[in-house]
Amino acid sequence: MQTDATLSFSIKKNNLIIFLSGNFVQYENEKALHSLWSKIRTTPPQQIFFHTEELKTWDSSLFFFFYKLIQQAQKQSIQVNLSGLPSGLQRLLGLAFTVERKAPRPLSNSLDFISRIGETVLMIIDSVQKGSAFLKEVVISFGRAIAGITVMRKVDFWFALDDCGPKALGIVSLISFMIGLILAFVGAIQLKTFGAQIYVASLVAIGMTRIMGAIMVGVIMAGRTGASYAATIGTMQVNEELDALKTMGIPASDFLILPRIMALVLIMPLLTMWADIMGIIGGATVGVLMLDLSIQEYWNYSVRAFTLKNFLVGIFHGLVFGCVIALCGCYYGLTAARNANGVGVATTKAVVSAIVWMIVMTGLITWFFGVIGI
Repeated sequence: MQTDATLSFSIKKNNLIIFLSGNFVQYENEKALHSLWSKIRTTPPQQIFFHTEELKTWDSSLFFFFYKLIQQAQKQSIQVNLSGLPSGLQRLLGLAFTVERKAPRPLSNSLDFISRIGETVLMIIDSVQKGSAFLKEVVISFGRAIAGITVMRKVDFWFALDDCGPKALGIVSLISFMIGLILAFVGAIQLKTFGAQIYVASLVAIGMTRIMGAIMVGVIMAGRTGASYAATIGTMQVNEELDALKTMGIPASDFLILPRIMALVLIMPLLTMWADIMGIIGGATVGVLMLDLSIQEYWNYSVRAFTLKNFLVGIFHGLVFGCVIALCGCYYGLTAARNANGVGVATTKAVVSAIVWMIVMTGLITWFFGVIGI
């Protein structure tokens, strides 16, 4: 600890002048500090000035001393002139007193019922307009990709494909296997009462290939890949990387969104097929180990229940879900607020919106296929 630090002060024309000299490293001169604080509290000056021409070195102890001094001066409406301090210390103190440390309080909603309805309608209209503009940009980007004039890099596409494809196989396999196992177990409870437990194989095969495989893959990828898209692009928004792309004239829809959408749309049908296989294996585990069915028997009933129509319906669901997940993840990443909380909110919205829209699309597709008899 340095001992040659000197702190003194004087009063001149109702102004307090503080003199600093020597090395202020781990400064703890309680007597000098107490004397200075007593002077400020008992006889508040109009202004405080600093003379630091003989100050040699200083550390955070001097910064905290001045920070507390300025806080006390502000409470007593005393003006503090920082021009006599070292430039580095001035910048630190300026930063300390300009950063908002308290979270802003939410404004109270004092609007009447009709005004709140109008505000909600305006928010919905604004969201629809932003979403439509986003979809328009994506469609234009696909047009440029078809024409061969897009700025999308192949390495970005392969990276996105690797991230949402092979790296997702483990979790997709586990969840799909468990869903097939649960379907078989639940179905067996009821079918056993009629002595028809052999039809568990048909139940699992139809359920997994037509809808359950696609839905489970969609939920997994919404939480895994959709959230990743929103967090990645949202972080780029915070770091002003999207602004840099605009400055260079590179469309974010080409450079960031297009490879991610293409990768997920391409891989979702493949993951759906893999989920169907793993679900059927899960059902077979219950059928063989718990229902005393032979492997050959279970296989025959699964093949009889399998139809190309149900299989293609499931693949189509996976294709649509891939589009929905990628669009939601990229959209909320682009519209994220420029702070850490904004990235978290965007990630949450991306996952929730993707799952909600998947359910909506499932209802619409099921209704449409029911009308046309598929």
